[in-house]
Amino acid sequence: MSRHAQARYCAEIPYGAYWSTPFARWQGSFAHLHSIEFAAWVARRELARRRIDATAFDYGVLGFSVPQKHSFYGAPWLMGLIGAPTVGGPTLMQACATGVRTLLAGVQEIEAGLATTALVLNCDRTSNGPHLYYPNPKGPGGTGAAEDWVMDNFACDPLGPHAMIATAENVARRHGIATALQHEVVLQREAQYAQALEHQSAFLRRFITLPFEVPAPNLKKTAGALEGDEGLTRSTAEGLAALKPVVPGGTVTYGGQTHPADGNAAIVVTTRERARELASDAKIAVRIKGFGLARAELAHMPEATVPAAARALAQAGCAIADVAVVKTHNPFAVNDVLFARSTGIDWRTMNPYGCSLVWGHPQAPMGTRSIIELIETLVLRGGGTGLFTGCAAGDTAMAVVLEVGDA
Repeated sequence: MSRHAQARYCAEIPYGAYWSTPFARWQGSFAHLHSIEFAAWVARRELARRRIDATAFDYGVLGFSVPQKHSFYGAPWLMGLIGAPTVGGPTLMQACATGVRTLLAGVQEIEAGLATTALVLNCDRTSNGPHLYYPNPKGPGGTGAAEDWVMDNFACDPLGPHAMIATAENVARRHGIATALQHEVVLQREAQYAQALEHQSAFLRRFITLPFEVPAPNLKKTAGALEGDEGLTRSTAEGLAALKPVVPGGTVTYGGQTHPADGNAAIVVTTRERARELASDAKIAVRIKGFGLARAELAHMPEATVPAAARALAQAGCAIADVAVVKTHNPFAVNDVLFARSTGIDWRTMNPYGCSLVWGHPQAPMGTRSIIELIETLVLRGGGTGLFTGCAAGDTAMAVVLEVGDA
C-alpha cells in the first residue's frame, strides 16, 4: 500500500477492529432478539476474537432507530453489558444516517481530547416494532394517539405528509429515471454481491463470523445458525420486468427497492498510536478524512446524498476523481443513478461486493456495515481513498471519506 496525504482527523479506525452480524430480513432469525442486548452479546464475542478487552474503552456511542424495552438507558447500558460499566456516552438516532453520525461522534470525542478509545455500535430490529400510545387527557373521552413505530413512519413523513417511496418517485420523475434503468442497477448490484459470496463468502468472512450462531432470546443457548445474510431475493431480468410500480403511474417496483432487516455492526475508533496496538494488521492504517451532512428539498430524499458527499470530499481536500471506491446506502435503485449522473462516475462501478439495496435495510447499522465494506474493499485494492454516502428520513444524508494506506 502506498503512503498518502495527511488525514483531516487524528482519530483512526484500527484495521480489523470492527464487525457486523449477517443481516436477516424482518420477521426472520433475529426477530425474537432484543436489539441492544443482542448487539452487546455479539460485541463481547467479537472483542474476544480480536483480543480487545472492554476496559480499553473510555467512551461509547450507541445508535438505533427503533426503540426497544429499556432503551432509555442507551449507551451506558450497552457499555455495562459488554464489560465496561464505568464508561458512558450518547445514544443517537438519525434514521439511516445513524452509522455515519455515530462514527462522527466517536471521532469528535477523541479529537476534543475527551476520550482515547471509543466503541461505536449500531443496532436495529425492524421486526416486531413497538406500538406506542401517546396519552391525551384532553382528547375525546380522554383517548390518546397511537402509532406503529416502524410501519407508520415508513408510510408518512409528517412534513409532507408523504410515504418514503414518494421521495424516490419525485426524484425519478425530476431526473427521468425509468423503471428499466432501475432494474439494470438491481441486477448489477446483485451480481456484485455474488462476488462477496465467492470462495465460501470469503469477502463477508473478513468482518462477519460465519457460520453465525443465532442465540435464543435469553442469550444462553443457540437457536440456530446462519451461513450469511438471510432472506435475500435473487432477481432475473424477466422477473423484474413483470413487476408493476408500487404507486400507480410511478416507476419504482418492489424489485427496485431494498427490504427491512435486523442486525447490528460496530467500529472501534481511537488515537493514531493506539490504532497500531488494536489493529489486526498494524501495517495498515485507516484514516478518517472528512464528513458531510446535507438536506434536500422536501420529499426528494435521494438527492441529499450528492451534496453530503460533496461536503465530505471538500473537507477531505479531494475530488470525486480521487476516490477509488464509492459505497452508497441505496434504499431505492434511483439513488445510484442520480448519484452517478450528478458526479460523472459510472454507476456500474459503485458498490463492489454489494450494498443495502441487496442485503437489506436495518437502518442504524446499515451505514456501519457499508463503511466496513468500504475499508475492506480498499484493502483488497492495495489502498486508496473511499467514499460512503447514504440518505435518511427527513430528506437528509451523511457521508464520510476514508483513506486506507501504510501505517
